[in-house]
Amino acid sequence: MTFLLAHLSDPHIGPLPVPHRRELFGKRLTGYLNWHRGRSTAHDMEALGRLVADLKNQAPDHVAVTGDVLNLGLAAEFPLGRRWLESLGQTEDVSFVPGNHDAYVRGALPDLARTFKPWITGEHPTLKSRGSAPSPIPLYPYLRRRGPIALIGLASGVPMPPFIASGKLGAQQIAGAEILLKQAAAENCIRVLMLHHPPFAEGKFGRGLVDARAFAEMISRVGAELILHGHEHSLAITSLPGPKGNVPVVGVPSASLVRGSPRRRAAYHLFEIGGTLAEPKIKATARGLLADGHTIDDRGQVPL
Repeated sequence: MTFLLAHLSDPHIGPLPVPHRRELFGKRLTGYLNWHRGRSTAHDMEALGRLVADLKNQAPDHVAVTGDVLNLGLAAEFPLGRRWLESLGQTEDVSFVPGNHDAYVRGALPDLARTFKPWITGEHPTLKSRGSAPSPIPLYPYLRRRGPIALIGLASGVPMPPFIASGKLGAQQIAGAEILLKQAAAENCIRVLMLHHPPFAEGKFGRGLVDARAFAEMISRVGAELILHGHEHSLAITSLPGPKGNVPVVGVPSASLVRGSPRRRAAYHLFEIGGTLAEPKIKATARGLLADGHTIDDRGQVPL
């Protein structure tokens, strides 16, 4: 039996609500200016609506959303993000992990945990070691079993200083992910990891995953069958070494971006997942905005 998993990311829901003056301090002020200088027109909500309608027509078994639903983590943004996630399907059919724009400032974390909890309800690991610092965003990592698939969600989007969009998992979350990956493998599940940031330290300054090495070492020990991410607003196909071969790492463009090259225009990915843990069979295709700037259609195979 084939399991159809849809992956989309970085919708950056707009229009941005009018912020309270007290909310426009520090990092939020620079983000607010950046929104009005160009981000508000680069992310098109009509295009996003057409993309979501096309996704629902494909009738996936599950939808993975890898963050940046919001823009500045304003209190008024969270109800908008919740309604948008509800538009994708039932909470048990949609899984979410936060991006850096969802966790824009520390003051947004309580709203983040409370608002999106229905989309992360699953199993959480019990850590035996108390030596690692707690995750700044609770309830991660989590595991949700769906048919032959184990979806494991990680929170790499955490509050960072102004002009920094890096991600961090932390030792406790990486250790928790290892527990869940082992658990899923013991139950012969095909394991799909979801996080916002690409799991690499390289790239533009201030945008990588700061503990990418520790994450890669964990993957080298226990493996996974697929790692999904967003953040870079571009198609990206890479891999990490696992104990039985390379693990595909696939980044998807923003779901609402209407500017830039074909690799960056609004899209989502569909993964046909079959086979067994011993011999997984994964095929990926992209659907998204075509060159006419309006039509949503097949964009071809995503080579894994």
